[in-house]
Amino acid sequence: MIFHQTPISGVVTIDIEPRSDDRGFFARSYCPTEFSKAGIDHVVAQENVSFNLRAGTCRGIHFQIPPFAEAKLVRCTAGRIFDVAIDLRPESSTFGSWFGAELSAANRTALYLPPRCGHAYLTLDDNSEVTYQVSQPYTTEAERGLPPEDPTIGIIWPLPLAVISPKDREWQSFDAARPQITEYMATEARNGKDPS
Repeated sequence: MIFHQTPISGVVTIDIEPRSDDRGFFARSYCPTEFSKAGIDHVVAQENVSFNLRAGTCRGIHFQIPPFAEAKLVRCTAGRIFDVAIDLRPESSTFGSWFGAELSAANRTALYLPPRCGHAYLTLDDNSEVTYQVSQPYTTEAERGLPPEDPTIGIIWPLPLAVISPKDREWQSFDAARPQITEYMATEARNGKDPS
């Protein structure tokens, strides 16, 4: 696997290294040893799949607060998505910044998000499917979010957001939620529980 650091510390894109023959190819898509050598301590507690009928479907911005803050390893297994990480770590020099990458069935690139980052994606093709491993199981009381078109975060989406759940539209803005985000996420950093 080939690991590429992004402008946000701990957010990494990962490309496979296929070994090809006349049958096709074989490649590792996850290996704890290789991840550890790249400085990523990724523990898998749950794996999810999300299928999206229409291009322009947006899911997120989602995150869980400590002690249920989750790392994610995201792949697009059918179609294409624009996948986004938002840094929600108050001590980070890139707090409030975002990074996006196109993930597709064709490029087989993955995006790794460390704990205390928000996550969202936009489908670029109809019938796009996304799988993601998370380091914590879904925990209702820890679920939080931000609206995907929040101007303070300023994500530049490559397509109009045509399908968004009412819940995702109604999250508080980053400016309004900043005091709570700072309080919850800074507590995790002070406790030294964040592996990133």
